[in-house]
Amino acid sequence: MMVAKRVLYEGRVQGVGFRFSVKSITTGYEVAGSVKNLFDGRVELEVQGEESEVDEFLNAILESHLRRHIHRFVVREIPLKSGIKGFEIRH
Repeated sequence: MMVAKRVLYEGRVQGVGFRFSVKSITTGYEVAGSVKNLFDGRVELEVQGEESEVDEFLNAILESHLRRHIHRFVVREIPLKSGIKGFEIRH
């Protein structure tokens, strides 16, 4: 089943290569979406794909070196977006 999720990461998640590391992690997963810095210091990730792929991808982020920068994260399901291909860093 296809799902889409938005994750808001809090902590020391800006200025540490967080977005580029997340994009690098996507290469091992069949997911699409984007990651961007927010003005309030958080990072927003939107990802969609097969539920198992999305869940494994999100777990891979938490199991990576990025975990030490994350103090809190909130995951919410969002509506699927049509026409989304690949993964990008947004500014």
